[in-house]
Parts: sequence; C-alpha cells; structure tokens
Amino acid sequence: MGTILTNQNYIQEEVKSRLTSGNACHHSVQNLLSSGLLSKSWKIKICRIIILPVVLYGCETWSFKKRKERSLRVFQNRVLWKIFGPKGDEVTGSGESYIMRSFNDLYSSPNIVRVIKSRRMRRAAHIAYGGKERCLQSFGGET
Repeated sequence: MGTILTNQNYIQEEVKSRLTSGNACHHSVQNLLSSGLLSKSWKIKICRIIILPVVLYGCETWSFKKRKERSLRVFQNRVLWKIFGPKGDEVTGSGESYIMRSFNDLYSSPNIVRVIKSRRMRRAAHIAYGGKERCLQSFGGET
C-alpha cells in the first residue's frame, strides 16, 4: 500500500491517496453494504475489516487541519449512509439530523478522526517509551 512522508510533513496528498483507495474499496463492496440480505452488524464488520484499514493505513504519521478532518468525516458518513440507509427524522422530516445524530448512535465506534488521533497518541507514547529503553540499554542500564 505504501505511504508518502516528507520532511515538512506535507500529508495532504497522502490523505487524498488514502481516501481514493478507500473510495475504491467502498465501491467494490457497495453491493454488500446496500443489500437487504446482510444485517447491519455484518455490514459494520465489513466496514471495519475491509474499508477502514485501507483509509487508516499510516495514519499515525498524519497531522492535518480541519479541512482534511472534514473530508475524512464525509467519507465515513458516506459509508455509514450505505449501511444504515436514507432514513429521515420523523419529527422534522429531514435526513440531515438523522445523519449527524443517529449515525453516531447506531455506529458504536468513534468517528474516524478520533481513531486517527488515538493512534497518533499511542505511536507517540511508544516512541517515547522505546526511546527511553534504547537509551538505557546503550549506557548499560536496566530497563
């Protein structure tokens, strides 16, 4: 799959490439996600196992602005729309409130931006801890 890193941490092209790959992956399983034969729980599993890893590959190195966060959320909402379908709010009759409120309720995982931030923090902690361990080993200390 590969990832593109630069010394200025210019990741706009990397995120764009990941979203393009995610869209291709989403398109390849689109019939399954819109099928009435599979339960919503299976469709969510397909999303978590097949689509999200393609988009999130290498995300531990990303640092991005609100515009890229928004494009990642839009991608996730598009996939969830295929799973949960276009159901509107019964009170107002609009579908937009359903997307914002109910997708988060129906899809029990955190949104894609939170997942990325969590992975970045875990990587930073791993590097910080690993750096301390390597430093002690090189000076003959115990870990």
